[in-house]
Amino acid sequence: MKTALITGASSGIGETFAKELAGRNINIILVARSEDKLHKLANKLHNQYQIQTDVIVQDLTAAGATKSVFEVVLEKGLTIDLLVNNAGFGDYGNFTQRPLEKQVNMIQLNITALVELTHLFLPGMQQRQSGGIINVASIGGFQPLPYMSVYGATKAFVLSFSEALWAENRDLGVKIFALCPGPTESDFFQRAEFPESAGEGLQTKLTSAEEVVQDALEALEKNQSNVVTGGFLSQVIVNTPRFFPRETLATLVEKQFQSFKENK
Repeated sequence: MKTALITGASSGIGETFAKELAGRNINIILVARSEDKLHKLANKLHNQYQIQTDVIVQDLTAAGATKSVFEVVLEKGLTIDLLVNNAGFGDYGNFTQRPLEKQVNMIQLNITALVELTHLFLPGMQQRQSGGIINVASIGGFQPLPYMSVYGATKAFVLSFSEALWAENRDLGVKIFALCPGPTESDFFQRAEFPESAGEGLQTKLTSAEEVVQDALEALEKNQSNVVTGGFLSQVIVNTPRFFPRETLATLVEKQFQSFKENK
């Protein structure tokens, strides 16, 4: 029976991955900071699907966090067949006016923890010549994001990193790809501290987390290097950079994101 490890599993896309994979008879390891939420979800999935569910309560921005997760998995004698690097967050506002600690933690979670977990679990998959890694990026990784500068840069890293590993491992039996969701039903906008007016305007454009996860698992099966979710609008956003100079694109995005502040 296969086992999947999911970070950021207490809500949103991570929680939906857990539910969908459990329904496919895959054992689940849930990783996040929210102990109560994790245990509640783990018990629910175990009772509903009769699978093994394990919980690792861990803040992945803490020093040595990923090594601790890896060691717990080893101590339990578990083999990870699918790693879902989902944990991450964004932040909205002028770069110099946002807390530096939050920006650094964002880099730690969105990039460093993802790279470390991939480096820890990928060798075993290569040795077994099987397995998969889903790295959650964003459509925001395809262009610069003024007022979300660090977030956009972290997701550009995840996209490039994942596509490179896809090429390195596609003949080794290991599937790796970047999941690039558009606006999705979650607490992302609240945690990023978007103005309420902006969040309300985006509500009509949100894709369900269930749809995002279905698209992701289909892409994994097909061994794609990335998948963009969110329909036609997301496709327009990720393909627009092909047709505009980068300065023009950054200016256009800046005006759009500036409008959120003006409507605050």
